[in-house]
Amino acid sequence: MAGSGGADIGVMDDGGTLPGAWQRLDVWLWCARFLKSRSDCARLIAAGAARLNRQPTDKAHARVRVGDVLTVAVHDRVRVVRVRGLGQRRGPPAEARALYEEIPEPGSEAANAPADPG
Repeated sequence: MAGSGGADIGVMDDGGTLPGAWQRLDVWLWCARFLKSRSDCARLIAAGAARLNRQPTDKAHARVRVGDVLTVAVHDRVRVVRVRGLGQRRGPPAEARALYEEIPEPGSEAANAPADPG
């Protein structure tokens, strides 16, 4: 099936992620539900509103890997997230949230909260 995303993501058939697997930045943002359409994600990136591991990028085809840190200016705020997984599809919001973890801003309540001892 041509264009099914084979070049966009490298995952094993059993659902596990291959070592060194990657996904296009625009596709990942779409799967993680940062914006409603993949073309909106590509436009956001082209406008320079995204950083990948602290490096500015304007390439929608930039490669995102598990462990990367993304900084994205979207919906009048800046979000910093660590990639926890690569998207297989654009699923429900709960599934999308599992693809990343928010990194709180220094000085915010979440950043200053004591670690859970138990």
